Amino acid sequence: MILFDARVMVFPAAGVRRWLVAAAAAAMLCAGPLSAAPVVVLTLDGAVSPATADYVVRGIRQAAEKGAGLVVLRVDTPGGLDTSMRKIIKEILSAPLPVATFVAPGGARAASAGTYILYASHIAAMAPATNLGAAPPVPIGIAPGGDPGQAPDESKAEKDGKKDGKAKGKPQDKAPSKSAMTQKQVNDAAAYIRSLAQLRGRNADWGERAVREAVSLSAAEAHKLKVIDIVANDVPDLLRQLHGRKLTVQGVERTLETAGAETIAIDPDWRSRLLAVIAHPSVALILMMIGIYGLIFEFSSPGFVLPGVVGAICLLLALYAFQLLPINYAGLGLIVLGLAFIVAEAFLPSFGALGIGGIAALIIGSVILIEPGAGDFAVPLSFTLTLALASAAVVFLTVAMAARARRRPVVSGSAEMIGARGLVLDDLQSEGWARVHGETWRIVSRVPLVRGQKIRVTRIDGLTLIVEIETEQHNGGAS
Repeated sequence: MILFDARVMVFPAAGVRRWLVAAAAAAMLCAGPLSAAPVVVLTLDGAVSPATADYVVRGIRQAAEKGAGLVVLRVDTPGGLDTSMRKIIKEILSAPLPVATFVAPGGARAASAGTYILYASHIAAMAPATNLGAAPPVPIGIAPGGDPGQAPDESKAEKDGKKDGKAKGKPQDKAPSKSAMTQKQVNDAAAYIRSLAQLRGRNADWGERAVREAVSLSAAEAHKLKVIDIVANDVPDLLRQLHGRKLTVQGVERTLETAGAETIAIDPDWRSRLLAVIAHPSVALILMMIGIYGLIFEFSSPGFVLPGVVGAICLLLALYAFQLLPINYAGLGLIVLGLAFIVAEAFLPSFGALGIGGIAALIIGSVILIEPGAGDFAVPLSFTLTLALASAAVVFLTVAMAARARRRPVVSGSAEMIGARGLVLDDLQSEGWARVHGETWRIVSRVPLVRGQKIRVTRIDGLTLIVEIETEQHNGGAS
């Protein structure tokens, strides 16, 4: 027995210590070798958009929380938005565990933004029959036939001038080239991919050529030129080749233990798939046009309400899809817009258009703003739906009360006098006086009337009531 106390420490004899060490070793052998840390597999399929960036970032963070030893990012992308790509790369560079980008399966590609992500990863791998490259930045709305990699001083007119000898002699003043901004973006992208290549020890010269000349490579050529580290058939083959490889993560050298490691696939959830549909370029363009036309129609014909509601919601979604609004601001804007619509429903006669639009905006904004799996700050979907249903009940109750009030007869004003009944105060031939609703009114009748005779108001002419004799078929309370 070993006793540890602040005052007395009793140690066993040397023979007993050897016996304890042998027993511990036997127990470890019986238990078998320690299991390797699990490997998390993420899938980036399609354009790099705010939705895919959100999915990859959350996936890497979940892998770290699960104690994974490696993240495999399986990629098949034609490219995407620069801001979303940089968000993914920042997460990879700051991740506490290694990330391996794997272009797979056969026929997949890591073009444009995918090439940058591949260069930024700790491990770059490709499957046979895949390709990467073609990575020049292309501004949204670039003119057809435009060359994003063309230098501003190498335009066609200048080349023709050089051929004709016009470029010789005194330089001529000229306006700044229209492609100056594009060239600036190209230089920035080239420096960015070169810095990533230098960080990971990859071919920086070819990476810059991919940006400036839009060149591409197959998997075998990329491995030969040291653009990638491994060519693997599938994820199990990749893990077998990575076993025992040493690499540096956050300044600490690690040895990968991937042989026989458990693989955990984290697929995009319904939220990520929904945001991916919204962020699709075609859908984003449609949302933008609906938003603009809806607001134009509402401002040109005020009072329709529905076009303005739909336009405002679509415009916010389009701004998110084009990454003009960060995901937090877009979600917050939709929630605020939804609450404003719901409140406005109680004061404006929109007959449900504002309320329904507000509920839709509230639900979509909650989905965009609040990330699932955010620990104590996560809001369950059931709570969001319950809140939306409660808001819908308030809206529909308000609309029902307004509709019921609209069907009620008028109880005040001149319109309420139509159909009112009264009593004649004096005999009259055509004009005289009568009591209606407890008030004395001047009346005009087409027939003679006698004192105490019942009458009914048919219309009002200023302060004079046009009346007729009350008969049995007319209903209503006497004054």
